[in-house]
Amino acid sequence: MVAATCTFLCVRCRYHAQQSCVGLSRVAVKVRESGGLGTGGWAALLVRIGIMAVRAVIFDWGGTLTPWHGIDLGELWLAVCARHYPAAEAAAMATAVQAAEVELWRDGEQSQRSWTLDHIFERAGITASADFLSSYFEAWDPHTFTDPDVPPLLHELRRRGIKVGVLSNTMWPRSAHEKIFVRDQVFELIDGAVYSSEIDWVKPHPEAFRAAMQAIGETDPAACVFVGDRPYDDIHGAKSAGMRAVLISNSDVPPYQAAAPDAIITRLSELLSHLDRWS
Repeated sequence: MVAATCTFLCVRCRYHAQQSCVGLSRVAVKVRESGGLGTGGWAALLVRIGIMAVRAVIFDWGGTLTPWHGIDLGELWLAVCARHYPAAEAAAMATAVQAAEVELWRDGEQSQRSWTLDHIFERAGITASADFLSSYFEAWDPHTFTDPDVPPLLHELRRRGIKVGVLSNTMWPRSAHEKIFVRDQVFELIDGAVYSSEIDWVKPHPEAFRAAMQAIGETDPAACVFVGDRPYDDIHGAKSAGMRAVLISNSDVPPYQAAAPDAIITRLSELLSHLDRWS
């Protein structure tokens, strides 16, 4: 079984040359090390040695499709509250809502459970009107513009027949994200998206990654590449789910030593060369 399968792999990776094929030796070593391969084992092995073709690329949103930069959440919440309440009341409300947001993000990091803006306002004791929410998203506008590398990259992925997905840890509703994609003229280039505000889990929980695969109609994690800027949520999470993972490096994001990306890039335009190597 091993020899027959290795011969197939050699043809697939174009290295079949008698018994000295690199693919053959790499597969044989991996099989010996693992003591055999059970159900799904071959797909995972093909990912590890870089032979499984890429059929889908799933992107994180903040810090990935939208470039990372620092934001003073306290100032942002104060500016929003000041538009709707007297100064003293606005300051107290901004403090309360920021504290609630930070608490829920920390809880999500520990429990991997998702939260929403409604949960923030409930915890802060605030009733958010439609006008208040409009001011909130307006305050975020300057921080949400899509990276200029994204449109040509997504167009090229579509030309290659590679599906495009988005998986974001977010408390925002889907409508807020879709307005951004429509504004930046990339909405039609995305085959499916999952926002943690709509499901029970956040990355790195494997169910979040499975939901993203389902959204784009892909069933095999071995055929997926995940691109994100967070070593724990994105890289560790994707690898644990059976995907390849590409880290777009960001010095402001905490490291996670156990995360082992398949590639590291500094801008999204560098992704294609890695896809070429894996296809």
